[in-house]
Amino acid sequence: MENMGISAEWLADFEAASRRPLALRMRYAFVRTYKPVLDDASFRAFDSTADYRDWCERNLPAWLGYGRV
Repeated sequence: MENMGISAEWLADFEAASRRPLALRMRYAFVRTYKPVLDDASFRAFDSTADYRDWCERNLPAWLGYGRV
């Protein structure tokens, strides 16, 4: 089978990963990143979407991307 320009190292990594059990692949598939303010409470409830958006603008850092565009 032609490797279509894929390096041997990348192909070997892919083949090794494909032999791992699904549960293990899922465990390492996602990077957990702490999100300031959002991760500090188990839940929040708002009366309206407008209230939620206002809260985001007042409380969340801009780099999280929850501000209005």
